[in-house]
Amino acid sequence: MLPDAPAPVDRRPRSLVLPSHSAPPSHAVPQPSTGVDGIRSAVPVPPASVPVSSSTARPRKAPKYFSGSQRTQRLTGVRVVGTGAFVPHRVVTNDELEIEHGFEPGWIERRTGILERRHAAKDQATSDLCLPAARDALHAAGLKAADIDLLVVGTFTPDQSCPSTANLVQHRLGLDAPAFDVQAACSGFMYALVTAAQYVATGNAKHALVIGADLNSRIVNPKEMTVAPLFGDGAGAVVLSAGGPDQGLVRYQLGSDGSGGPLLEIPHGGTRCPLTQEGLVEGKQYLAMDGRTVFKWAVEAIEHSIGHVLETEGLQPSDIAAYFLHQANIRILDHASGCLGLDPDKVWNNLSRYGNTSAASIPLCLDEAVRQGRVEPGDALLLCGFGAGLTWGTGVLRW
Repeated sequence: MLPDAPAPVDRRPRSLVLPSHSAPPSHAVPQPSTGVDGIRSAVPVPPASVPVSSSTARPRKAPKYFSGSQRTQRLTGVRVVGTGAFVPHRVVTNDELEIEHGFEPGWIERRTGILERRHAAKDQATSDLCLPAARDALHAAGLKAADIDLLVVGTFTPDQSCPSTANLVQHRLGLDAPAFDVQAACSGFMYALVTAAQYVATGNAKHALVIGADLNSRIVNPKEMTVAPLFGDGAGAVVLSAGGPDQGLVRYQLGSDGSGGPLLEIPHGGTRCPLTQEGLVEGKQYLAMDGRTVFKWAVEAIEHSIGHVLETEGLQPSDIAAYFLHQANIRILDHASGCLGLDPDKVWNNLSRYGNTSAASIPLCLDEAVRQGRVEPGDALLLCGFGAGLTWGTGVLRW
């Protein structure tokens, strides 16, 4: 955890709290050292979190794009004992992208709410982002690497196909623990969290390290205005340990709809379509997205999965202390929050500063909230991830 004092939350309208700036405050972001293993978290204490638009709850309509599921589960006896986060030092602003690639001025902010994102250095890979986030979480938990007996990494941008990114992180942290990746794209942290929590809840792990990390700047076409500006790089981590019977995921749902796979995919590079010179020329190695359809699906996924999880547990939206939704697009967050009638002050948002960091987005938000003293014992937190697959994961985490 960083030693900076918590920043007050600014409740002004979003138009007043989104100033453009080309670099992070000099006092907030430390300069990275030459050795990646020695870098402390470069996540600054944020300026104001940007509230999403307020709206009265509307009756949920039957979904057209989201298949949904009626299944939910309960997984308690687990608690988060430490959080950590890391983002690369380099800040890439909208102005920079507009000048370098000729993007339409103002389009990125209007359509996404994003002002800047972080890009990793050329010599950094996903595992390099994981390490400082993991060390941050261990420090916050008051644990050493020797205490960790399970590592699960949620990522869809691994260092390489084999070995797993978790294997690389395990080695560099010096863990005596099994380690593996979970690939569920932007739902990756939720899938990793649930997986690790099963081990802890059953007594098969004492202290589990869970990391959500993605280096998206390497998998998007930098010249594609409708995709590249949305994404950034980052990592977030939590440590799970045994908790009380009322702590943990009091209600959660993981879901998958593979019929929507082509809506958000990297076409080439796997065993179905190995990467060829022709594919490289055509840009088939980059993330491709049907943005309009994915937007509609995501709004329904948030609205219906959150609604169903809350109703199944007998909770009202007002019973939740804070909402940590995947940071995909401000319009998605606005629309879904409005449909559910969520209190905008409870919906965490760092999208304007980091963009869509995929599996890192939820733990980045969670770490910010913890460091600002916004999470208290007994709080009910709502976590919701959604993305390629199509996949989603929604849960009420009792702190």
